[in-house]
Amino acid sequence: MNKLAVISLGGSIIAPKEVDSAFLKQLGHELRIYLQEDKSRKLILVCGGGYPARLYQEAMRAIDPSMDSEELDWLGIRATHLNGQLVKAMFSDLCTDNLITDPTGHINFQGQVLVAAGWKPGFSTDNDAVILAERFEGKLIINLSNIAKVYTDDPKKNPDAQPLDSISWEAYRTMVGDTWTPGKNTPF
Repeated sequence: MNKLAVISLGGSIIAPKEVDSAFLKQLGHELRIYLQEDKSRKLILVCGGGYPARLYQEAMRAIDPSMDSEELDWLGIRATHLNGQLVKAMFSDLCTDNLITDPTGHINFQGQVLVAAGWKPGFSTDNDAVILAERFEGKLIINLSNIAKVYTDDPKKNPDAQPLDSISWEAYRTMVGDTWTPGKNTPF
């Protein structure tokens, strides 16, 4: 039986405005308990970019409003690498691989924990989490985020946004659209 869980660790909870050390310390403590209860358990933690990603993307847009999406995406991806390296350091005794930045590349995954971050423009770290779950046959994917539900619109920008308890695939696809935007917040 595969005892692998993949956690998409939203950058918004790693670094909402600054690094949330108290949250990360508690998360590390709880995940270590989980892993110690059964040594055959493994975790893949995929880190998002959070506030640092958006801060740098907004700065670049202010410098050059016509900056192309690929360059903006690379700024966000580098923020995921910074967050990922921090999380990897937290689990350095359980994570023997370097920070994973290509979910399709060579990965040993010898320890109990594997930490990954952004891959390439046009892909979210949530997408990377799914690729890694498929690759290592993980049956459980957990999305940790700063929002509890999918909303009809961004509740931070639209006070009339309504939470959704369920949504059809067609309605979801209409809501998300077909265009990738660097730093885009989309439901997992």
